Amino acid sequence: MATTSTTGSTLLQPLSNAVQLPIDQVNFVVGQLSALLAAVWFRTYLHSGKTSSFVRHVVATLLGLYLALFCFGWYALHFLVQSGISYCIMIGMGVEAMHRYCFVFALGYLIVCQITRVYIFDYGQYSADFSGPMMIITQKITSLAYEIHDGMFRKDEELTPSQRYLAVRRMPSLLEYLSYNCNFMGILAGPLCSYKDYIIFIEGRSYHVAQPDRDGKEEPPGARAEPSPNAAVTQKLLVCGLSLLVHLTVSNFFPVEHNIDEHFQATASWPTKVVYLYVSLLAARPKYYFAWTLADAINNAAGFGFRGYDEHGEARWDLVSNLRIRQIEMSTSFKMFLDNWNIQTALWLKRVCYERATVSPTIQTFVLSAIWHGVYPGYYLTFLTGVLMTLAARAVRSNFRHYFTQSPRLKLLYDVVTWATTQVAVSYTVVPFVLLSVKPSLTFYSSWYYCLHIAGILVLLLLPVKKTQRGKDTHKNAQLSRSKKFDEAASSSGQNSFSATNSVCSQDRDAASRHPSLDQ
Repeated sequence: MATTSTTGSTLLQPLSNAVQLPIDQVNFVVGQLSALLAAVWFRTYLHSGKTSSFVRHVVATLLGLYLALFCFGWYALHFLVQSGISYCIMIGMGVEAMHRYCFVFALGYLIVCQITRVYIFDYGQYSADFSGPMMIITQKITSLAYEIHDGMFRKDEELTPSQRYLAVRRMPSLLEYLSYNCNFMGILAGPLCSYKDYIIFIEGRSYHVAQPDRDGKEEPPGARAEPSPNAAVTQKLLVCGLSLLVHLTVSNFFPVEHNIDEHFQATASWPTKVVYLYVSLLAARPKYYFAWTLADAINNAAGFGFRGYDEHGEARWDLVSNLRIRQIEMSTSFKMFLDNWNIQTALWLKRVCYERATVSPTIQTFVLSAIWHGVYPGYYLTFLTGVLMTLAARAVRSNFRHYFTQSPRLKLLYDVVTWATTQVAVSYTVVPFVLLSVKPSLTFYSSWYYCLHIAGILVLLLLPVKKTQRGKDTHKNAQLSRSKKFDEAASSSGQNSFSATNSVCSQDRDAASRHPSLDQ
């Protein structure tokens, strides 16, 4: 019998017993399926063309809070407390500094909740927990704080194109703020979206934008009928079904923990260890594919996620997509893997950390990512190893790739070798993320003689690191921006202006051009 303690509803305990899954996981899946049905109803009966933005905000918020109460019980109050105090900070601190206070408070509140959950209640428990939604809400709170700071304090010429597009020019109302943080489409599993894109959706302006036609000529707004998300939602639900099936079957045959089994370590050959490492981590990914793709489908079913048309005139519904499965499994570099895995979190890390840091932005970004994920030691081992692997892979790529681009055969050889290397390196890096604790993680690394750590260090010591021009420009612009702002502050007595480049910068360029005529 699958039993576990939960502060959420126990109405589905018989179903939990029947499927042999913890009640909180059953509540989560049923909650997401309910959100999917609610999304269809929301798009059909509360369409922006029929209903006011006020009603859409109220309904989206109330449905979200109900789902939170169903899944987490009184723990859902943390969502309101974190959002409410952050809103008071935004209002009370002023646009000049409130982004820093919001960042420290929201992240600090999340860390306290994670510490109490992990070390007081259920260390190692993988079932659904209230800190998961709080991670998304923390992203939203901090993102919006920086976007308001960019829009209401910094000058336009100080901003990057993506910052300029995402900048918020007025303070949100409390209802808009709660709707953005706690709406039913993203309350349980996200994904993160920008405040501006969410408001554009609620107000029904997503489709009223000039779009290029098949010949590349710009069509006037409203020239096309509103695109239907049904095909995109159906496709994503099929991916969800397949991912869930793989997770419930294949994953059980290849547990990651088997990598540290004493008999396996003592008897398996090195090729067997390498293949099993790759397969076990490959089998661990479908649960993320299921959760993130279902969350994406829910947003699309509500009409949110439209990102214009592609070069063939087909509607794109990937505005809030969190992963690209084919690109993940075919990654030929660490960068490519990170580009396509947890995309919205990578965008958040870029916007609030990487492009604003002036010292060691890569290291700062990985540290923030580890802190945000939680307090399990395995997370920190993974992200510290990730820093090393990322820097080493960057050095190898910059020093050797150009030798293999001269002919198709050499390029194919390079792609095959780098694919195999990348998949093994990623698997090696994320084992502690799954094992969680220090001892089993170090047991795994020691069984591999820390070989990839040593290889990464040797690469950084022996190969020259070529700083990209883009990285130089980012650092230089950041310095000029700060210098200009301090000079102006000194001469104008603090008068406000109203006027990283990481693995996903191309996503932000798309965002900057997505709705060029719609400034909030």
